[in-house]
Amino acid sequence: MINKPTEVREFDVCVVGSGAGGAPIAYELAKAGYKIAVLEKGGWYREQDFKKDEMLSRRKIFRSKIGDEPHVLEKPDRNGGWSSNETARFWGGNIVGGASNFMSGYFHRLKPEDFRLLSEFGAIDGANIADWPIDYDDLEPYYTKVEQLIGVSGRVVPHPNLEPRSTADFPFPPTAEHAIANWFDKAANELGLHPFPMARAILTQPLNGRNVCEYSGYCGSYGCRSGAKGSARAALLDHTVLTGNCDVITHAKAYHINTDSQGNAVSVDYYDGQGSSARIKAKIIVVACYSMESSRLLLSSTGKKHPQGIGNRYEQLGKNLHCCAGGTGHGIFDLTRFTPRQAADLKVRGPFFNRALQDWYFIDDKAAFDKRVKGGTIDFVFDPPAPTADANKLKWDDQHNLLWGSAFKKRLASHFTESRDFKFEVFCDWLPTDDCHVSLDGSRKDKWGSPVARVKVGYHPHDLKVARYLVNQGVQVMKRMGAQRYFGNAFTAPTSNLIAGGLRFGRDARTSALDSDCRVHGTDNLFVTDGSFMPTGGSVTPTWTIYANSFRVADKIKKQLGMTSILLAASKNQDLCVENLVQNGLRSSVA
Repeated sequence: MINKPTEVREFDVCVVGSGAGGAPIAYELAKAGYKIAVLEKGGWYREQDFKKDEMLSRRKIFRSKIGDEPHVLEKPDRNGGWSSNETARFWGGNIVGGASNFMSGYFHRLKPEDFRLLSEFGAIDGANIADWPIDYDDLEPYYTKVEQLIGVSGRVVPHPNLEPRSTADFPFPPTAEHAIANWFDKAANELGLHPFPMARAILTQPLNGRNVCEYSGYCGSYGCRSGAKGSARAALLDHTVLTGNCDVITHAKAYHINTDSQGNAVSVDYYDGQGSSARIKAKIIVVACYSMESSRLLLSSTGKKHPQGIGNRYEQLGKNLHCCAGGTGHGIFDLTRFTPRQAADLKVRGPFFNRALQDWYFIDDKAAFDKRVKGGTIDFVFDPPAPTADANKLKWDDQHNLLWGSAFKKRLASHFTESRDFKFEVFCDWLPTDDCHVSLDGSRKDKWGSPVARVKVGYHPHDLKVARYLVNQGVQVMKRMGAQRYFGNAFTAPTSNLIAGGLRFGRDARTSALDSDCRVHGTDNLFVTDGSFMPTGGSVTPTWTIYANSFRVADKIKKQLGMTSILLAASKNQDLCVENLVQNGLRSSVA
């Protein structure tokens, strides 16, 4: 279905993808006066389109259709081999603003040690660990910029692993706290831990036309009705288009980046909403369409200088993909075992339970590990209400027998009126390995005729060991809080969101796909700014880091465009001087 483009438009910069990696580029460069095109495969939805309806989930409405463009999944089987019979869908959001529309907005910075994981903790057999080509100080000003522009609410509380900050506190006060937050603080303190309120990319004060949080309880996995959530669309792109310098082209599926005889990017071909091929020509091209899809686009974009895909001279495209290792756990509180006041507090819906622990971000426990190792973060949360999904799961008893009639009614009543489920989520590093990467599938194609991504998702055993250690710590906190039931599980399956890597940045083109400015090796003007650039993921959700790095790269691109303009102006002046000399010389000879 590859067609010759019927429409060609020219811009200074073309950004493929409108999420946390792409929107800062468009925002900064449009403000600087450059003409920007943003290609977004999904539609443009606004606050009024997001309903607090469990059935209107992103999986059905705001994500790509798995039949149109699946990912072929290759994962470990039980016999030591690999199974590739499944298809999966790893997009977090097929929509202007991408997955940032549906994030929970847990915002943690990386620690300085995360930038030097290899030199700090040493090599691990079978893991492709690498230090970053930049350090924490390079990114810190941009973390601060995100706090102010995206809108991060919180309160800095000193704890042993608090990262350095250039500002004393967050620019917005913390979100409203749940009635039992003090239960958690008390239990954690009794265990000798250091609880702290979790920063959220959710407004508690109005900002740039965005309203504050409504505390409906429907946050993570749901679009925000008030605009309080710091999505790339609400926080950046809504304002970017008002400059008059940015065109966001929706329902635009990019399928090929074209390069010139030197190997530099010159244009992007895409299919529009009617299935016709069109082209954007630009001086700078930025790819930010989610880790797997960014790798897929570069692998698909072959040319004379890039026969295996742009920047794939050393076969680094798609390599060192990483997900988010960890696990989850629950504390079930039996309301009948508490005083009426305590039960009423447990039943409160709406306010966030913003608490986290990073006491084990670095683990120095000789009983569990033979040396100091990198650990992770435990976030304590309430899940958004999901009564339909809960009821569907409750129809099965503990022996997996189907319940019905009075037995089922009794179980439903107990679940919804006599108990409260409190949850924790563990985040730790998914170490990059040779068994986790993206390639092009040899047989499956999407509805536009392009090969789909084939995703191999092997994990390192070290990830599971760290995750189990952290899950056990979370269970102990639940127990101390007074939960009647408590349990947790570490997982090895990749999450459909929180995926990064695949196009890691580094100083050596033989072991990385991008340079330290996130420019594709072998090109002068092609950048990647989604989570693909991350050599390792840290032990937190990556969105804040993706935002910060994108603002950092935007400054690099502005500088490059400025230098290009100066050189062009100088060239024109030189031509004009030559012309004047010739004319003056001729006049002299005539005289």
